[in-house]
Amino acid sequence: MFELTHKVAVITGAGSGIGQALALLFAKQGAHVVILDIDRDAAGATVKSIQKSGGRAVSLLCDVSKSREVRKAFQTIDSEFRRIDILVNNAGIAHVGTLANTSEEDFDQIYNVNVKGVFLCSQAAISAMLRQNRGVILNMASIVSLIGIRERFAYTMTKGAVLTMTRAIAVDYMKNNIRCNCICPARVHTPFVDGYVAKNYPGCEPEVLKALSDYQPIGRMGRPEEVAALGLYLCSDESAFVTGQAYPIDGGVLVT
Repeated sequence: MFELTHKVAVITGAGSGIGQALALLFAKQGAHVVILDIDRDAAGATVKSIQKSGGRAVSLLCDVSKSREVRKAFQTIDSEFRRIDILVNNAGIAHVGTLANTSEEDFDQIYNVNVKGVFLCSQAAISAMLRQNRGVILNMASIVSLIGIRERFAYTMTKGAVLTMTRAIAVDYMKNNIRCNCICPARVHTPFVDGYVAKNYPGCEPEVLKALSDYQPIGRMGRPEEVAALGLYLCSDESAFVTGQAYPIDGGVLVT
């Protein structure tokens, strides 16, 4: 079960965190993984880890918010592989702030990565999937797609958009055997989180990390590998009857 042998899986933002966990697991299950990341060194390290374990992977430098870079990356993928079986839109950035204190610059930046990036990569991948008459798109949304969290105005806006884009793509391409779902994690302990805490709460890192852990009723943050396991299910043939859905992985947040 959950084999991805002979499948080409494109994963954005797979240089670290959840994206890296997805790339490692998908490669372990037989996929040829293509990593798109803005950090060449981090992406290269993930590729080396996969190859060291006997898997197949390559990386391409790509800023998902730039249409020219996305087009170039997907043209390269199409030329090399002639297919895209799986696209995981994982790349994203965070922002702390309310409506009143969110700057236009910050709003535009997070929109360009978290929303426009999903749009550009999905649009670039869909032509190959239509040609094949099959494919899977998995988007990384968030628990904030489903509930409100204080001081996450702009971030919540972007992840709400990811959720509704997921449903729109699922409806539009259902008859083409193309599925689209999203995952809605609560707090997951990644380098992304460590960086965000260090930037926004300097000197208070231990206390903030504890508060982030305590937010989940289960008493801890999630692990990237746990999100990756759910991603594997949603991108495998075992979930062939699932499309247009948002899957919380939240340590009990929504039931308390």
